[in-house]
Amino acid sequence: MLPELFLARMQLQLGEEYPAFLESLERPRAVALRFNPLKGSAPALDFVGENVPWEPMGYYYDPEARPGLHPYHEAGVYYLQEASAMSAVALLDPQPGERICDLCAAPGGKSTQIAGRMAGEGFLLCNEYSPKRAKILSQNIERMGIPNALVTNETPQRLAQAYPGFFDRVLIDAPCSGEGMFRKEEAAVSDWSQETVQMCAQRQGEILESGAELVRPGGRLVYSTCTFAPEENEGVIRQFLQAHPEFTPEPIEAPWFTPGPDGSFRIWPHKVLGEGHFAAVLRKTDGKAHEVSFAEESPVPKEWSDFAKEQEIFLPEGKAVLFGTTLFWAPVQMPQIRGLKVLRPGLELGELKKGRFEPAHALALWLRPNEKTLCLPWDSKELKAYLHGEALPWNKRGWCTVSADGYTIGWGKGDGTMLKNHYPKGLRR
Repeated sequence: MLPELFLARMQLQLGEEYPAFLESLERPRAVALRFNPLKGSAPALDFVGENVPWEPMGYYYDPEARPGLHPYHEAGVYYLQEASAMSAVALLDPQPGERICDLCAAPGGKSTQIAGRMAGEGFLLCNEYSPKRAKILSQNIERMGIPNALVTNETPQRLAQAYPGFFDRVLIDAPCSGEGMFRKEEAAVSDWSQETVQMCAQRQGEILESGAELVRPGGRLVYSTCTFAPEENEGVIRQFLQAHPEFTPEPIEAPWFTPGPDGSFRIWPHKVLGEGHFAAVLRKTDGKAHEVSFAEESPVPKEWSDFAKEQEIFLPEGKAVLFGTTLFWAPVQMPQIRGLKVLRPGLELGELKKGRFEPAHALALWLRPNEKTLCLPWDSKELKAYLHGEALPWNKRGWCTVSADGYTIGWGKGDGTMLKNHYPKGLRR
């Protein structure tokens, strides 16, 4: 049962379209996934159907399928993401080599979508205020094999102070009352109230203020929510533009979405195969770019150099960053991170351990298969055993990656007869 106050407002908003809107909420929801271009070409899967119109890598899939249990999911080949949720990044239009910030990033759907479009080039800051959700975000950045992302657990205000005018594009997928998810999540219905709408609108305005500080002059800011409430959408944007003459709505060609005022768009569930969403595209036309110090590079440890030579690993342009005994490979454009709560400063390479190097799971997920890789079919009993944590027959010595049909999924270490399993215990089935 939907809240009566919500239904009354929606009837006023939609007028003659209201019956079609109500009918759409009774239909089964469309489910979608997005392939990861960082993993190479998308595989042909029998449960994948039509393309999501606004995302080239997005596809609807059979709701009876369970793609989250497929080994390809563990290998980061795709991300399960609601189709309408892909719209904000389509409007952000990130490009390789840019500096981009996803300010409210958990659980990581939009960050991993941005990373795919950046093709491993440039710098991506993924931030989440909630420590628990930030950990999930970091895990998804790892699973999708993203090398150029800094994951932080900070307030938007702290990031705005640290990196004013630093980013070419900023996405604010703001926490909201979640009305667009009523068909998807029962909790969104039970938690809803008009007071929640007002509280969210105030918080969204505060986050938008910080996001505005992060954008460089000439940069793009996209604000999005998954709610229908005008107070959280057009109302927030209207108040922001009144207070910030340095921002202006930016015209965007987006024929799949319903255009609104001030550079805004809406996605209605009775018009597309997706849930409700809102987004506004703004351009910063004036302001000052501030100088930002870049993160210092750590010396490259010999343990890593020896391991990389043995494994024939060639990293992209970047810099070594040592956190205790854990070695990361950070993007060149990563700024100074001292004083911030950092979960992942780039690609985790591995751990330094008394004269040897132990590779990280993240490194395996980033690598492509080579002659040292144990390649297994996705539906083989051997791969199932590997994901369960079992050792496998293997006649070689040393570290090697394990792949599912050519998509790397983890590490193993051979002793000449068996391959010791190094798939993370927390991920084993």
